[in-house]
Amino acid sequence: MATFGVVSLYVALVMAAYNLLVGGLALFAIERKWQLAVPAARLADTARRAGITTFFGVSAAVFAIYWLIFKDDFTILYVLQHSNRALDLKYKFASLWAGQEGSLLLWTWLLALYGFILRLTHKADVKLHAYAGVILSTVQLFFLILVNFVALPFLPTPGLPPGQVPADGNGLNPLLQYAEMIIHPPMLYLGYVGFTIPFAFALGALMMRYPGEKWIKITRRWTLITWIFLTIGVFLGMHWAYAVLGWGGYWGWDPVENASIMPWLTATAFFHSVMIQEKRGMMKSWNVWLIFITFILSLIGTLLTRGGLVSSVHAFAQSSIGYWFTGFLVIVLVTCIVTYAMQRNHLKTDRHFESLVSRESSFLFNNLVLLGASITILIGTLFPVIREYLVGDKVTVGAPYYNRVELPIGLLLLFLTGVGPLLAWRSTSLKSIRRNFVAPIIAFWATAIAAVIFGMRPQNSLGDFFAWVDFSLAAAVIVAIFSEFYRGAAVIHKQSGKDYLTSAFLLTARNTRRYGGYIVHIGLVMTFIGFAGSAFNRNVEQEMNVGDKLVIAPYTLQMTGATDDSNDNYDSGFVLFDVLKDGKKILEITPEKRLYRASGEPQTIVSIHSTILWDLYVVFEGVNPDTGLPIIKAFLNPLISWVWVGFLVIIGGTILALIPSRNPIVRQ
Repeated sequence: MATFGVVSLYVALVMAAYNLLVGGLALFAIERKWQLAVPAARLADTARRAGITTFFGVSAAVFAIYWLIFKDDFTILYVLQHSNRALDLKYKFASLWAGQEGSLLLWTWLLALYGFILRLTHKADVKLHAYAGVILSTVQLFFLILVNFVALPFLPTPGLPPGQVPADGNGLNPLLQYAEMIIHPPMLYLGYVGFTIPFAFALGALMMRYPGEKWIKITRRWTLITWIFLTIGVFLGMHWAYAVLGWGGYWGWDPVENASIMPWLTATAFFHSVMIQEKRGMMKSWNVWLIFITFILSLIGTLLTRGGLVSSVHAFAQSSIGYWFTGFLVIVLVTCIVTYAMQRNHLKTDRHFESLVSRESSFLFNNLVLLGASITILIGTLFPVIREYLVGDKVTVGAPYYNRVELPIGLLLLFLTGVGPLLAWRSTSLKSIRRNFVAPIIAFWATAIAAVIFGMRPQNSLGDFFAWVDFSLAAAVIVAIFSEFYRGAAVIHKQSGKDYLTSAFLLTARNTRRYGGYIVHIGLVMTFIGFAGSAFNRNVEQEMNVGDKLVIAPYTLQMTGATDDSNDNYDSGFVLFDVLKDGKKILEITPEKRLYRASGEPQTIVSIHSTILWDLYVVFEGVNPDTGLPIIKAFLNPLISWVWVGFLVIIGGTILALIPSRNPIVRQ
């Protein structure tokens, strides 16, 4: 089966190369009106079919590696390193992305899948799809070169005598043996890889001087779906870090975490500015470069994770693959710059911003904020790498830098989230400003004053101040968004006589893109409320014996015992607690510590009790070797649930925006 996998990857490599070379020749001949022995259109079609065949070749290789994993064939090095016989079947699926070679194979397969779908839909615009297909095949060829010659997934285990099979494998990384990790990496990769499609269309449209905004309309759904995948991947990663790593938080500004959020930020900026191009024919260069940058940041994210350039719980050991990625990144960047320089006149427009107080201007400011956030994160992430390369010493850029820089940027972004919907296109009158901004301003100051009355002291620390502003802005933005729904529903209510709730539903159905976007904004506000809660986190740590109590208001944890368990995969130690509130028992919790037999590595299983106000988060940190007593750390984390619910609202709003409008409203 390993030989079958190797041959399949070679076939895919040849097909991708054919797609690139023959497809590129056909397009060049069409542009130059050359007469070839075989008609150029026919050559282009054979190149498209070769691209389709690439998908089947890579799919066969993925089937082969899974066959080897599920058959426990430890004569293959990758299977030996990332699986074992006692591993749960569902986690054997996760073995594919547990190591560098498998994760790059997954990247290659997802890219082939996207390309397969693109080439099946080529009749939407044959020439533009042909350009996009050739560009896509270039990226595909790069990753196929990696899995064929650099990071080979089917290498035999070295040093084995003929006919001998290792008794067992090293097992899956314990951090991956968690249900969300069966979903999180594929979602993240679907996001990273998916941005190749809009990149290919944008670069192809620029190369062929494609008229109008049709390429944007073709790729809008692609980009939105890709953004959903990346959003799911980011939030699942946050929840995994919260539930598995046992440190009480969900975002530590880890370099690989940063790598996932940077393309998310620039893609979000693209969604906003593309509306200006569609409505006003402006910001064409912005949109092209936002897509270029998003794709480049996706490659950087893959490089950081797979190249081992940074120290991270998510990253692999340092390897030579980083040089390949760096070279490819340089080629992509040079191609983008040269193409833009040659075709920039095609992106010129006669239309300009008419007023600073307009929806166009708010979108521009929004873009600047999102791009600024991405750049500052990139600087913090790459600075240690660049410094080590130039100077030789290792430094780290930690949370203090990011909090100082990103918190003000985040608050400005939250402010713009509320301002944008209240402004008109072209220019906003003073009368309109007075009418639309009164209620949000009242909500802001009412919340700010109420927070102080109920005990919040923004002058105590920078974190408290930002939380105070965050809560106040969140209230203002919620009022601003709901006022938009109310005004639209009021018009339908007046016209149809239906109640306001039904009118709001009809309003949303008539313009799903606009009001789905507003729902996304509501979800974003909810996550910001959750983020602000971290300013009030508290924790307590102590050694405990049976009968001892640990108090973390409003809860009291009373230890009732400890127990052990084991299975073929790992040994477990549990500490048992009764949780009391107001003197009454409300639940039992059992934080756990595991030791995996194959790898000898530990894992923490956190006990979490969630409410709308806070999470009780309890960690069994291990046993003190001197006293033999378990060490328990308990956290009280306010408003964490708002982050996860906000994420669900964001996904729901995005899906709504994908649904075609009924009797669409033309005027926004």
